Amino acid sequence: MRIFKKEKGQIKELSSEIEELKEEVRKAKMSLPVEKVAYKEIERLAKTSPSSAEYTIGINYIDYLVSLPWNKMTDDNLDIKRAESILNEDHFGLAKIKDRILEHLSVRVLKMSSQHKILVVDDEKITRQNLEHVFKKDGYHVNTASNGSEALEFLEKSAFDVIVTDLKMGKVDGMAVLEKAKNVNPSTEVIIITGYATVSTAIEAMKKGSYHYLTKPLKLDEIRSTIQKALYKKKVRLEPKGPVLCFAGPPGTGKTSLGMSIAKSLERKFVRMSLAGMKDEAEIRGHRKSYVGALPGRIIQEIRRAETKNPLIMLDEIDKIGRDFKGDPAAALLEVLDPEQNTHFVDHYLDVPFDLSRVMFIATANALDLIPGPLLDRLEVITLLGYTEEEKEKIATHYLIPKEIEEAGLSENPPVFTPETIHKIIREYTREAGLRNLKRQIASICRKIARETLRGRHKNGSNIITPEKVESLLGPRKFYFEISEAKERVGVATGLAWTEAGGQIIFIEAAKMKGKGNLILTGSLGDVMKESAHAAMSYIRSHAASLNIPDNMFETHDIHIHVPAGAIPKDGPSAGLTIAVALISLITGRSCKRNVALTGELTLSGRILPVGGVKEKVLAAHRAGVKSVVFPAKNEADIRDIPEGIQNDLKILKINELEEIIDVVLN
Repeated sequence: MRIFKKEKGQIKELSSEIEELKEEVRKAKMSLPVEKVAYKEIERLAKTSPSSAEYTIGINYIDYLVSLPWNKMTDDNLDIKRAESILNEDHFGLAKIKDRILEHLSVRVLKMSSQHKILVVDDEKITRQNLEHVFKKDGYHVNTASNGSEALEFLEKSAFDVIVTDLKMGKVDGMAVLEKAKNVNPSTEVIIITGYATVSTAIEAMKKGSYHYLTKPLKLDEIRSTIQKALYKKKVRLEPKGPVLCFAGPPGTGKTSLGMSIAKSLERKFVRMSLAGMKDEAEIRGHRKSYVGALPGRIIQEIRRAETKNPLIMLDEIDKIGRDFKGDPAAALLEVLDPEQNTHFVDHYLDVPFDLSRVMFIATANALDLIPGPLLDRLEVITLLGYTEEEKEKIATHYLIPKEIEEAGLSENPPVFTPETIHKIIREYTREAGLRNLKRQIASICRKIARETLRGRHKNGSNIITPEKVESLLGPRKFYFEISEAKERVGVATGLAWTEAGGQIIFIEAAKMKGKGNLILTGSLGDVMKESAHAAMSYIRSHAASLNIPDNMFETHDIHIHVPAGAIPKDGPSAGLTIAVALISLITGRSCKRNVALTGELTLSGRILPVGGVKEKVLAAHRAGVKSVVFPAKNEADIRDIPEGIQNDLKILKINELEEIIDVVLN
């Protein structure tokens, strides 16, 4: 009897737990297919012993399903002026990115404000007027027709989302209107209403494509709910899908903080996911629930934590995803980031589709070359280029300095940074495309002043930070301008290169010595730069006569090409033109002008092909004190994006052939 009573008590406890689970599933408001899966899992649990491992796995699975925000969404704040003011308040410049965000908001505003069109067809005036009044009150755009012939004329002129038509009318009845509507636009939903309802006419209407068949007298709640159900699919199509943006640019240019500002302007939940070093595909898609300790992927986990179906998820460092025997996370992201597929994203743990189309994904990357082609194709890339010195000065004055003063606790007696001081910090203590090191130097000054204040050395009258004081606080200058402070040499050309940290100046040196015509390459060069050097050498040897080079020169001499800073790997097609100029300078004995920098890919015939990273290279040349830059003529479109102030300071030469600039570059 004791055993029987114990088992009976367990059965009662189990049945109450099963009922609680069913109630939670009902409250979760899942989609119908997911709800069926949940109920089926609960039925299986009812037949499973509570002491078994499968029972615990099943309970955890149901708990996870009901905790997901299947229908919970935050309302987007679609105030364009407010969003623009927030973006301008948090970030200086970045006009193209701000325009793209405001374009997205504009599309949402127009789509959300567009009305569905309904055509009401009935020969009874009172019915027409009543339905028109009800539908207009619900926010629909309504047209009315007093008979079938008039309705056919409307269908010829414009398209409708829903047609509500009487069945029996004069010459052209409701069936004719139904047939015409389906021929013109199959997606138009037709609801037939009649006071003479029969089973045969209802079956005939359904066969011809009628959405519903209602009898008179009409009930307002019934007609309203029918209209809403008929328009459900159209509303889903009307809802704009979340864009997949990718902010690409050097470190410290504000990619992550820009994503936070976008979430703030839209009033969405912000979620940041770092993908750097991720190697396991299961981190995106999750594990099968049958495994011990199984969990969903990071995407589903973050949506559950956000408790909303439409957060802004920032996929940070998407170019640094790893790959090993556990799978390729970048390939798993293809389904997540494809607007055509992510409406039915299936996580391995959930094993049911979850709609990710409402999520706004923003990825960040330093280098696009490292992102697999199919994944890059899903992204709308917006490039954040480096900042000019003028932009850095403004950002430091209005954003960085006030923030660091507050962080250092100096708000009551804030130090004053003069424009000359900021300029000195930018030019002599930082060399970067972004702002991270500039922020560190300003923070360092503020911390030292805070310490002096506590010691009593920093008096109220000495809170002006002069250039001289910067040197006493930060020490001797760290960077020099190689171009303006170097002398011109034979065989040394100035080149422009692009790196993940932005543009930079490189020097290519060439030397000759007695030998047997060998070409020596040093400086940790990659395969592309080695090929550029061989191509430049072949061009010069094939044009020896036009360059006044003796025929036996290459047979009796070895040529050595070196790029300084040999411990740093270097590669890319931008050095072909610079190598050729350095070689011509060496062989002809004419020194290169140090204040002229070059970039471009050289072919064997002497043509100059376009290269990338134009703006970053121009900014690097401007920082280094270069007066003239040589670019391929085919980079004309990229040169137009360079700020006007820099174009006024630099002389930009555009060439198609190497011969055009030999006399310009060499003394």
